[in-house]
Amino acid sequence: MPVNPEFVSLSVRFALCVALSYMTWKAIREIIEPNRKQRLEAEKRARDLFVRLGLSPDIHLSEHEMFVATNLVEPSTITVDWDDIGGLESTIEELRRTVLAPLRRRADSRASSLIQPPKGVMLYGPPGCGKTMLAKALAKEADARFINLQLSTLTDKWYGESQKLAAAVFSLAEKIQPAIIFIDEIDAFLRIRDRGDHEVTAMMKAQFLSLWDGLISSSDTKIVVLGATNRPQDVDDAIRRRLPCAFCIGYPDISQRALILQKILAKEQLALDVELNVIAAQTETFSGADLHELCRKAAVRCFHRSEDMEEQNNQTHRHAGGDGDGYVINMEDFQDALLQSGSASHLRILGALADRLSGSGNIA
Repeated sequence: MPVNPEFVSLSVRFALCVALSYMTWKAIREIIEPNRKQRLEAEKRARDLFVRLGLSPDIHLSEHEMFVATNLVEPSTITVDWDDIGGLESTIEELRRTVLAPLRRRADSRASSLIQPPKGVMLYGPPGCGKTMLAKALAKEADARFINLQLSTLTDKWYGESQKLAAAVFSLAEKIQPAIIFIDEIDAFLRIRDRGDHEVTAMMKAQFLSLWDGLISSSDTKIVVLGATNRPQDVDDAIRRRLPCAFCIGYPDISQRALILQKILAKEQLALDVELNVIAAQTETFSGADLHELCRKAAVRCFHRSEDMEEQNNQTHRHAGGDGDGYVINMEDFQDALLQSGSASHLRILGALADRLSGSGNIA
């Protein structure tokens, strides 16, 4: 049967029109919905997290809730627990009593409206003293969903989207409660409001505060907002009022520094002349992070010393995977590392003095 040329031509033109229409529709959709690709990726990540966290896949989430859900933390991926934190035993015990126990004993809390977890907890103090480690350990042990809220999650270039994302934080937490919303460096996100704030930022803060008020007024919700900051004086007064349970994580004292050193050096080989109490007494202005850096420098010095011994003696004292007899940190390694760390310590002292003179170190 002969093919009709007009039919072939018409079919080709129709196919071209369909293809052109599809490409045009796709281009228009990308213009109208530029975040579609990110939304689909966020939805996939959120669904995978729901499965790993044991949440029901039948929970209906909006587009914005799905995006916020990508900030959920899987406890098995957290490598920090209470045993890794030294010198903060009293704070850990208080967090367990104040936050974890009320979240877990949901049946007991119905006997009294006062047996509830605090709606807001603030960890404040100088940097490097264990605030983020406490939050990680809390996330690992808590029998609750942990949302590690990032500031970038709530910022969007499209007008009105930031407010919707802020609302999605609380609506998502309500659907998956008990939940903990962790905001690190909360002063950067919810700092003191003034006339210099951008309109979008001011609206997002107002939305966040309004939704937080609704959370506080409800006695049935099991949601805790956990904030950490190095500059509590920069946090807005309205935010501090909503964080009634505050813990000051300051510089460790001599006994706490000795415990921190024990935690850091638990798996290291130390010479018999190493006295951790002496090192703790010599590091008066050091934070936990400073002590970790001090131990790292001492270990690096020991490593180079071992390498030099190998070259001089023309024999191997330290093999990869061996007994490591040549790699033993001695007291001299710590003393040399301490001399290298002196400048940073002096800078911290000068900074603390400047804060006291300016009055910025006080909490209103």
